[in-house]
Amino acid sequence: MLKKCVSARHRFFSSRRAVSTCALRAEPPASAAPGNSADHGSLTLSLLEQLIRRGQFSSARSVVRRMIIRAPSAPDAVSAVNYLASRGLDLDLNSCGALLRKLVQCGEYRLAEAWYNENVVDRGIVPDSCMMDPMIVCLCKLGKLGEAKSEFDRCVELGALPNVQACDAVFRELCARGMALEAFDFFVGLIGAGVSMRIGCYNQLIDALCLKGYMDEAVKVICLQQEITELPPTLHQYKSLFYGLCKRGRIVEAEQLSIEMEAQGFFVDKVMYNCLIFGYSKDRKMKMAVRIFFRMLKLGCEVDDHTFNTLIYGFMKWGIFDKGWAMYKQMVDSGIQPTVVTYHIMISNYCREGEVDCALQLLNEMLVCDITPSVHSYTTLIASLYKKDKLTEADELCKRMLDNGVLPDPIFFLVVIRMHPRGCELQLAYMMLQAIGNSVSLASNTWDGSMDFGQNIEYLLEGIARKDLNLASIAFAICISALCERGDIDAAILLVDKADSVGCQLMLFTYNSLIKCLCHKGLFEEAESLHDLIQDRGIVPDLETYLIMINGYCKQGNLQSAYRVMDQISESGLKPNVAMYDCIIGSLSSIKRISEAEDLFKRMLEDGVDPDETIYMTMINAYARSGRLLEASELFDKMIDNFIKPTSYSYTALINGLLKRDMTEKGCIYLDKMIGDGYEPNNVLYTSLIGHYLREGEFKFAFMLVDLMYKNQIKCDLVTYIVVLRGVCRHISGIKHKWGITSRASYKARKMLFDLLQSRSLATIDRNLKVPVNLPEAMKHFALNLFKKIKDSEFMPNLFLYNGLISGFCRANMIEDAYHHVELMQREGLHPNQVTYTILIGEHINRGEIDSAVGLFNKMNADGCLPDGLAYNRLVRGLCSCGRLLDGLSLVYAMHKRGLFPSKLSYNCLLNQLCSSGLNIHAFKIFEEMLTHNIIPSVRCSNLLHSNLYVSGRWHEAQIIHHLMHKEENVPGQLNEKVFG
Repeated sequence: MLKKCVSARHRFFSSRRAVSTCALRAEPPASAAPGNSADHGSLTLSLLEQLIRRGQFSSARSVVRRMIIRAPSAPDAVSAVNYLASRGLDLDLNSCGALLRKLVQCGEYRLAEAWYNENVVDRGIVPDSCMMDPMIVCLCKLGKLGEAKSEFDRCVELGALPNVQACDAVFRELCARGMALEAFDFFVGLIGAGVSMRIGCYNQLIDALCLKGYMDEAVKVICLQQEITELPPTLHQYKSLFYGLCKRGRIVEAEQLSIEMEAQGFFVDKVMYNCLIFGYSKDRKMKMAVRIFFRMLKLGCEVDDHTFNTLIYGFMKWGIFDKGWAMYKQMVDSGIQPTVVTYHIMISNYCREGEVDCALQLLNEMLVCDITPSVHSYTTLIASLYKKDKLTEADELCKRMLDNGVLPDPIFFLVVIRMHPRGCELQLAYMMLQAIGNSVSLASNTWDGSMDFGQNIEYLLEGIARKDLNLASIAFAICISALCERGDIDAAILLVDKADSVGCQLMLFTYNSLIKCLCHKGLFEEAESLHDLIQDRGIVPDLETYLIMINGYCKQGNLQSAYRVMDQISESGLKPNVAMYDCIIGSLSSIKRISEAEDLFKRMLEDGVDPDETIYMTMINAYARSGRLLEASELFDKMIDNFIKPTSYSYTALINGLLKRDMTEKGCIYLDKMIGDGYEPNNVLYTSLIGHYLREGEFKFAFMLVDLMYKNQIKCDLVTYIVVLRGVCRHISGIKHKWGITSRASYKARKMLFDLLQSRSLATIDRNLKVPVNLPEAMKHFALNLFKKIKDSEFMPNLFLYNGLISGFCRANMIEDAYHHVELMQREGLHPNQVTYTILIGEHINRGEIDSAVGLFNKMNADGCLPDGLAYNRLVRGLCSCGRLLDGLSLVYAMHKRGLFPSKLSYNCLLNQLCSSGLNIHAFKIFEEMLTHNIIPSVRCSNLLHSNLYVSGRWHEAQIIHHLMHKEENVPGQLNEKVFG
């Protein structure tokens, strides 16, 4: 933009053309009219008239220019221009520039733009800097940054650098729009061109850069300021840099900056110290956090409840409870009373550790001390009670909270809604709205039996909106969340419009609920449009927004779009969190792209994102599934070295992975460690073990574990029943099972496992599940009896259970029984999902009923159940096996439109069939596409395609295949070499 600048700030053209002007649409003031003006005005107009009569037009224009410059207001300047126009004379370029400056100075931006367009642009007149300078300012004031930058560039190309006001206007507009990097580049260019920017620009740019996280650029601006102005950084600049570094997790640099501030004579306040303590606590550097605390005390800086709460939070979060309690005691001894936040920190950490009773005692202690617990504390406690299946206690605590006048928020509502069966969303929303209505003394907010829930909710929303718009925003958010949970996205969007109409400012959380619902329905384009809309409304998406989108894309298998969202996060100045990496790594491992998952995990560590137990377990499971048990064990030990205490779930995942690879003895070592760490073998471990041995067909040992589970008085949950039922259904067809253990080594390993579990055994009781007879009818009878037992129990059958049963019947070629249970499922209010349809599509394909499979696939789309990658892949392979290759290709292109791609198996199947049918061009395109997605075609398919192309005279394509395949390092076998021998 500034490369063609010249040293002279304004350069006039050697030859100037007069600008033909039209009269401006503005009435001149009475004082400017001929004959009615004041003395000075009358004399000026008389002089102007004489000059025109004498033909001295140049002098007349000079007089008008002076009149414009000295005009006290825009109408006075307009009057002078109109007077000249009425005499048939035009303004010169200098006068035009003066008029534009006057209009801009007076705030008449639209009038200035209209006059410039009509009299300069439309007439093809080349403006000079006198006109472009005020027009750059004018366009910036009108918010037309793009046009202003175009005028700026045009001015530079003509050899004149815009004046300081124009430069400042563009700079301000860039900062105002949050375009921090563009503002930085523009600023540096101006400094390089010798423009002396005001000192406020330095502050404004530093603030914008720090807000977006561009800390290195902000430091460079400080250096430029010291070099050009010879002024040291101000306190404001220091603080902007400090808080920016803290926000980006660069705590060590922030502390060094605070030390430099003190050396410069500035006082570091307690807010800054608290930021340092929080940053170190978040990074698990508690020794550093405590050192800052003692530094505060040494320098006489007052500590407050926020300081203590931050330290207590750090100690509690990382499991150092004794020091957390010591800090709590020091807080009380210092005369600082614990606050709601203090109690919430301790309640949250007790709940996280599973000690709900201790958390409830703290809640009661708060009430005794006359401290009203926050809705966040109640939310945490209710979620923990629900997790421990204490539903009655959770409901009582919810009622107690509302009775005590603590108002719900949307997060509390979502926690409560998960404790109740589907279909109760509106009733629960109505209950929450009643509590909010009571808080604002809303009259007659009881249930009206003549109206349904929707009408009653609408009545309450209108009443709350009349009383308090802030509470109305919460009420609308709860109702929108309820509709999103029901999947009624259209009604939710209508409610958003209603909230806007009554003036409610909806929270980002509400928009996140909408985006989540859209992603769940596969409406990703609409989700991205909503993402753009909330930005236009001035709401900045947070990490939760992006996490929802990444999670949605990963569930659909669209990793390309998930990576794109990760790039958007970095561009917005945010830093992807561990949950985002976990989503993508989990998806990569599920499709066996372990190397990519490993690379992404390493990238996460290099980017300074601290791993948590969840992502460690995701990677451990990925290693275990791919047979890399050594790496899985090493990563587990590394997790412990990083002070992340393994939970029973962590141990279970690793033990299960080892058992799957017949490394039972090593699994027993970790089981022994688990017991040594105080974890009793629980329902999750038993369920995992039972599922593994049922998959292996070792029914006898699996049911021995079922029996031992009952003896240890470990209650079966719905997941356990699902695992047992699906394990039995998987073998309904009567596949040969390993009823005995033949290997001596296997017997020894299983005995070791069983003895470890039995060592925790309590009283002996009769087992509830008997080993079924090894016959298809007996297995089917057992599965149906078990299904009936589940329905008669406290559990409600869910989709997983039905899908397991339907899958078993399909495996046993009992498709009529499968469809019968689909009907039963629908009668109970459960709708088939992608898994259900994929199971049935697969069975129709196995039976050679490809038309039925295609019809079911189309019905799946029509029912609003978008097919996932598995459904597409199954149908692609089915179409190929039936010889319907063009339909298969068409389906692949449909996958591409949704951002999905065939699996390696599907690609090879399609490639093989295309080669066998002689469709070599299509086959070659599929071959190239496979390599694009890092999928190596099988050697058989590659050789077949290579030969086909050579025989058909397509030697160029054949040679490409030869070279491409030999570039791949891990391709087994050799291509046919005789062609190039």
